[in-house]
Amino acid sequence: MAEDSTYESMLCVKPEVHVYRIPPRASNRGYRAADWKLDEPAWSGRMKITAKAKMAYIKLEDKNTGELFAQAPVEQYPGLAVESVTDSSRYFVIRIEDGNGRHAFIGLGFADRGDSFDFNVALQDHFKWVKQEGELAKMEASQITAPKLDLSFKEGQTIKIHIGNIKKKDTAAAKPKPVVGGLLPPPPGGAKVGGIVPPPGGAQATPSINTNTDTLLDFGSMVPAPQSSSDIWGDFTSAGSNSSKDAVKSGWVQFS
Repeated sequence: MAEDSTYESMLCVKPEVHVYRIPPRASNRGYRAADWKLDEPAWSGRMKITAKAKMAYIKLEDKNTGELFAQAPVEQYPGLAVESVTDSSRYFVIRIEDGNGRHAFIGLGFADRGDSFDFNVALQDHFKWVKQEGELAKMEASQITAPKLDLSFKEGQTIKIHIGNIKKKDTAAAKPKPVVGGLLPPPPGGAKVGGIVPPPGGAQATPSINTNTDTLLDFGSMVPAPQSSSDIWGDFTSAGSNSSKDAVKSGWVQFS
């Protein structure tokens, strides 16, 4: 809400209110609506509550023509301009002014309790906003007057930033080793496959096939098959013995 003297906002409108002449206050105990002639209001019409800057205005107008009957400027609430009665929540005492310095106190009543509740809340909300605006203005003023903290570098001033050693990961160790000959590497621990130690290099030996049919038919003599030059298995001997005699007796053939 901007504090513009030409801007007036509407806070509350009630189509029917009643105005009463009230007797002078006899003591400091407060006003009582029961002392008024509630069945004989002095005036009935429409009520508006408007706000201009920090001030609120209770305006009593004619229902048909909108002519102003009376106006009560409210500087704070609760305050002297608006006061509740002690015996009802539907009646208030307001202080009206004519603009020439003269004022008077009149009774204001609502036919419905909901209307009196809205009247009360509209004034409370407005002056709550006024209080918040005042506190914000004080905070801004204190920030302007407070000395500003200078965090800029002075001439020749430097700072040092220490960054710890960053260890690079060994990416070469993470790369998988290539497989020789398209075969998988031997199992861990050097386990034997089928009871035979695989040859170095992972190459698979292919036994040579004797195509000489005469040798196959000659059961009396065991002629060793010619060894291929590409055979990398080496010499076989009989298990548990290194002598050639044991090899012949056991049926194993020694390659030379």
